[in-house]
Amino acid sequence: MARLSQLIAAAAALTAGVAAAGDDAVLSSEVGRLNNQSLLWGPYKPNLYFGVRPRLPEGLWSTLMWSRMDGYEDVKDGFRLTCEQGEEMRGYGWDEYDARTGGVQTIHDEGNKLDLTTSFVKVPGGSHGGSWAVRIKGELRDGAPEDQKTTVYYYFAQDGEGDLQVEGAGTEFGFEGDVALKGNSKSLGDYSILVTKGKGKHPSVDHDLSTKRHGDTTVVGSLQYADNLLWQAKPILFQQLQKAAQYVQETYGDAAAPPPWQVYRVDHDPGQGNVHIIQKTFEGPFEFDVIFSSGSAGKALTSEELTHEIKRTSESFSQRFGKVFDLKAPFKADKYLALGKSMFSNLLGGVGYFYGEQLIDRSYAPEYDEDNENFWVDAAEARGRRAQKMEGPYELFTSIPSRPFFPRGFLWDEGFHLVPIADWDMDLTLEIIKSWYKTMDDDGWIPREQILGAEARSKVPEEFQVQYPHYANPPTLFLVIEGFMERLRKANGTQRAEKETLSQDETLYRAHLDNVELGEEYLRKLYPLLRRQYDWFRKTQKGDIKSYDREAFSTKEAYRWRGRTETHCLTSGLDDYPRPQPPHPGELHVDLMSWVGLMTKSLLNIADALGMAEEVAELERNLEAIRRNLQDLHWSEKEGCFCDATIDEFEEHKLVCHKGYVSLFPFLVGLLKPDDPKLGKTLELLGDESHLFSAHGIRSLSQQDEGYGAGENYWRSPVWMPMNYMAVTQLYNVATQKGPFQDKARDLYTRLRRNLVETVYKSWAETGFAWEQYNPETGAGQRTKHFTGWTSLVVKLMSMEDLAGGHGRDEL
Repeated sequence: MARLSQLIAAAAALTAGVAAAGDDAVLSSEVGRLNNQSLLWGPYKPNLYFGVRPRLPEGLWSTLMWSRMDGYEDVKDGFRLTCEQGEEMRGYGWDEYDARTGGVQTIHDEGNKLDLTTSFVKVPGGSHGGSWAVRIKGELRDGAPEDQKTTVYYYFAQDGEGDLQVEGAGTEFGFEGDVALKGNSKSLGDYSILVTKGKGKHPSVDHDLSTKRHGDTTVVGSLQYADNLLWQAKPILFQQLQKAAQYVQETYGDAAAPPPWQVYRVDHDPGQGNVHIIQKTFEGPFEFDVIFSSGSAGKALTSEELTHEIKRTSESFSQRFGKVFDLKAPFKADKYLALGKSMFSNLLGGVGYFYGEQLIDRSYAPEYDEDNENFWVDAAEARGRRAQKMEGPYELFTSIPSRPFFPRGFLWDEGFHLVPIADWDMDLTLEIIKSWYKTMDDDGWIPREQILGAEARSKVPEEFQVQYPHYANPPTLFLVIEGFMERLRKANGTQRAEKETLSQDETLYRAHLDNVELGEEYLRKLYPLLRRQYDWFRKTQKGDIKSYDREAFSTKEAYRWRGRTETHCLTSGLDDYPRPQPPHPGELHVDLMSWVGLMTKSLLNIADALGMAEEVAELERNLEAIRRNLQDLHWSEKEGCFCDATIDEFEEHKLVCHKGYVSLFPFLVGLLKPDDPKLGKTLELLGDESHLFSAHGIRSLSQQDEGYGAGENYWRSPVWMPMNYMAVTQLYNVATQKGPFQDKARDLYTRLRRNLVETVYKSWAETGFAWEQYNPETGAGQRTKHFTGWTSLVVKLMSMEDLAGGHGRDEL
């Protein structure tokens, strides 16, 4: 059976031959094919505790469900399928995970007194993405009775064209050994599935129903449903359990009721269908395997091979993690290594594939300017007209912020997600970026939330489902794309040491870096899409300078987020951060101007790398105008910081200063030069404990602001990792360049980096979870738990250089 390394070796050999022949098209095609094969299968339904599917609109997907089964209410109260906020979990998630090979997930189900482990591996081979398998192991938690009953369901659904059927029928009570299925589809070819008998004790009871329902057999229900219903695994299962319970009720009544595990048992009716529910019941600990073997691989996987693959995958992950994320002082202890592995694995394990239609309201097109003084009222009335329509279908390959609460794609989160993923697997990162830009419309708009299909919409309140084509979102993908370009430049230069020490298994993770022609081709194809998005921002989010006779270097570079209400600016990502009141069409937002500055800077560097002289000249002019207008329109000498602006009652330009993340934005995106006095003032604000600096990170809003901690208190005091990560990164840049603020930046960098890591670690160790935000006074995790999206940036912080006692690159 071919391993990933063998496929990569073949690709490397082909690459060498192609490079010699100069046939870049063949090289690109072959690397693309191997990437598609390597990344075809995965736990790409991250909203589920464990759900495997291919990165295809139609095919086979499967999921794990379970429940304690000692009481009649357990099937309702203890049922597990979708990741939820309120369930009694002590923690869950991937301890180790690599998107190309697999990993191990542990689920500490306190409510069901059960620790569940899913060990997932992928084995490449053939022409349909290879084979995969998962070992499901249950151990009783402390305090659980030795004879505790657990019912486990494994659900298969084959949508679209294809066939799936159970081989054989077992006995009338179920299968006494393994369960085998055979299937085929246009996209997957022929395949087989084996669900092993496994290990574990099964319950028995002296009841009349035992003549029909045995505890020591595996039962299979084969069903047929419409494709659009297949995602509803829980309702489909509960229909079968209700039918089984109804039979018991009608036959035995309440007086002679059998135990719950015998009541809630799917009828054994194996055969053909597009849904197959496989049910096992255990007493105490248990273990079994689910093995998918692609017919094109030539040989079916076995449980013995799975044992070997689990061990190999774990060893490979640990070795690779230590190399890619080389944790630096003071975070070299084992406890930080465990944190780093968990955080990164859950970030990568949160990558999902989504497909379906989404709701879009394009009736706003004539109102892009929102240019009347009651625009937010008119916008609310327009939303009430419900002019949205389904568009698509679209597909998206994305890393999600939170499995229980935000199991879908978010545009501005994605850029932060990809920062550490790019270090681990650049080619996977480029696949995700490409997927996002395929959802962009002809104008250059990308929906800020991607709610694709009925399953995704089921987790989103109705009022947040509709997307509007004049609503922007921070363009954080530019952070990663520029980083790729810089690494590509390095790979094309004289610094080859990193590449030369790579093992053969590394090839596919960074094919677009090691083959410069591939990387340049990717950027040349992507650049027009980046430019289209950039032009869309400058057109649809433009601010008004001329109407109010504002004095500024440029009459063009000013920006305003569309979609504001009196209390929120959701499009900015900083939802309830205080803005000028009341909303006004003459508002200007410093964070949006900074994001456009980042886009300009990134496009400039990419265009320069690609030799696009005219683009470079234009973007240089734009960047200079943005830097000058940031000072002219947003800098307050009195407050010593950057501020939003509005128009006062005399129709004059007015700064509105709410010191916090918004004030730091020109610094956060790298628009301030190392010797700029405004940088010095910004560092003073950032490091001032009476305003922003805390023992747990930079507060989102100054303690002295009247809005501090008020209302929802979402972005009005808590510590957020993405803004803090950007601050640490820029502090490092200032600290490692000669300049008047080098020592100040080095001190802030050292303290802030330490504070952030310790805060995330302490909360993780105490609760078992990463959190959406952290309390600036106590460091406690807040809001959404299992927020393993951008909070996972902590692994990048731990692997950054330790500057304590040093003076930066020029003096180290």
